[in-house]
Amino acid sequence: MNKAFVREPDRTADYCPRCGAKGEPVGRETVACHLPESLRNALSDPANFCPSPRCDVAYFDAFERVVPVSELLRPVYPKDPTAPICACFGLTREEIEQDVKEGVVTRTKAVLEKAKSPAARCRQLAANGRSCVPYVQKLYMQCRAR
Repeated sequence: MNKAFVREPDRTADYCPRCGAKGEPVGRETVACHLPESLRNALSDPANFCPSPRCDVAYFDAFERVVPVSELLRPVYPKDPTAPICACFGLTREEIEQDVKEGVVTRTKAVLEKAKSPAARCRQLAANGRSCVPYVQKLYMQCRAR
């Protein structure tokens, strides 16, 4: 049989079982910082973070086991828009909006510089285990466009 006509299996393990968003793989150190001890082993490794702000799933695994946002130890961005965008240094949406309103980049630039330094602990503190830089830049540009 010609392989050109054979359908490849879908990789559904990487997609949130509730909303279908592509998950962001996270390590054990990330999960350990965001979930109570009783839930830390509820997910297989690797687990995924659901980045959709409207979905009530925080983490899920290949077996479609989920941990809802309500079980997180603290609010996280983008699930909670009032949570700090930068989990390491506490930069908030309001501070970015204030920078844009004032026509400066003081707070935003300071955090972006810190986020690139060894002091950043994104793998542990960010819910998705990644740097906040893309989120900060995107929000800053959206605010400027308004």
